[in-house]
Amino acid sequence: MSGIRRPHEAVDYDLLTTRLPPPPEYLETAYLDDPETIADKQLTRLQDRARAAYEVPFFRRRWDAAGADPADLRSLSDLSGLPSYTVDDIRESIEAHPPYGDYQGVSVEQAAHQPMRVYMSGGTTGVSRPTLYTSWDREAGAILTARALYMQGIRPGDVVLNAWAYSTHNGAHAMDEALYRWLNCVVLSTGTGNVTPTRKQIELAVQYGSKAILTTGDYLLHLAETAREMGLDPTEDLQLRALPNIGDKERLSETFGAPVYDSYGFHEVQWVAIECPAGDGLHIFEDAFIVEIVAVESGELLPDGEQGAVCITEIYKTGSPQIRYNIMDLSALHPRSQCACGSWLRKMAPFAGRGDNMVKLRGVNIWPEALGEIATSVEGVGDDYFVVADRSNNRDEMTVKIVSDTDPAGFEALSERVAARLQEATGVRISAEVVAPGSLDHLTGFGSAAKLIRFRDDR
Repeated sequence: MSGIRRPHEAVDYDLLTTRLPPPPEYLETAYLDDPETIADKQLTRLQDRARAAYEVPFFRRRWDAAGADPADLRSLSDLSGLPSYTVDDIRESIEAHPPYGDYQGVSVEQAAHQPMRVYMSGGTTGVSRPTLYTSWDREAGAILTARALYMQGIRPGDVVLNAWAYSTHNGAHAMDEALYRWLNCVVLSTGTGNVTPTRKQIELAVQYGSKAILTTGDYLLHLAETAREMGLDPTEDLQLRALPNIGDKERLSETFGAPVYDSYGFHEVQWVAIECPAGDGLHIFEDAFIVEIVAVESGELLPDGEQGAVCITEIYKTGSPQIRYNIMDLSALHPRSQCACGSWLRKMAPFAGRGDNMVKLRGVNIWPEALGEIATSVEGVGDDYFVVADRSNNRDEMTVKIVSDTDPAGFEALSERVAARLQEATGVRISAEVVAPGSLDHLTGFGSAAKLIRFRDDR
């Protein structure tokens, strides 16, 4: 006997699919749970995860310092009594205990018996964060991802181009696992345009009848423009049925003739929520997560409907825990009600920017993503933008760079209109600079980054 436990031996698949039904079974079972059933599942799983997390040095240290005990979790409302944490706390843990930190829950020394993978955050807002995923965590995360992809229109047996970057980040890998292992899709792992040229991506999509191309919304629109240059119609010749892409929903839908649904997830916990055809928010996978919204500056729990930072507790993993992880993404929770689709799952609002990108500009709290949304609403400009904060003449200044494909002779006048709209919306003077398409690629990371960068602080 080798003493090695293989990945397939480390997962009880009957138990996994009972706890987390994959699609399409999910839409006929847990998706339609009543509120009492949802709450019962969450509490039982929360208590189990909290007990496991308390054995992890990172959580034990923080909970002991706060006088918190996982045994006190007798109801879901007791969760807010546990201290939250942010990426800054994770970075301190990594610095003190390199390279993995002391928050993992498993260690690489266990890999022969507990198969695992390590993936890292993209590091767009700081040092990359490693997360160790057990075999259970990877399969469970793939099921959650498969649910979202199915609800966005991908069906078993479809040919799908995965044009995300296969790198140290888990995004492309998680989608690949979901497509192959839980949707029986045929995956063409093209990677980004730097790996497989854009024209080749289009040729492959047409040749193999791809029903979806997984990538950023910006790159998908670039693919459409290149297709037109090749004499192809993005709607008729590509025939994409599903658009699981992050970006301009209206423009993507108009370009490809398919619906676009908002979704939400991030590195450590994978896919969290997905919009249904009824709209009005994203259904949270509540058999895997508890979502709270907290104040950006104080961390205090906020009431339904009020925008704040997303605070996530996962209740499905076996390795690295995330209990009250304040990811600093901005959103809001809707009151629980039954959706037109039949589901009682809580809904959250779409991603609205980063709380830790907040800039206090002459006494006013400004979020760069909000500025981008305002600027792109001005007629004549495109949807690509970049915000820069700097210091000039002992005064904080901010400039929104925005693209336009109009005549460059009109850029100055268009810049003035954008600046006027920004001042009207924020009450402070913010500069605007209109540039030609493609001019911001080196700033945003378009074509190379999984998540586009939209802000830089040069002060």
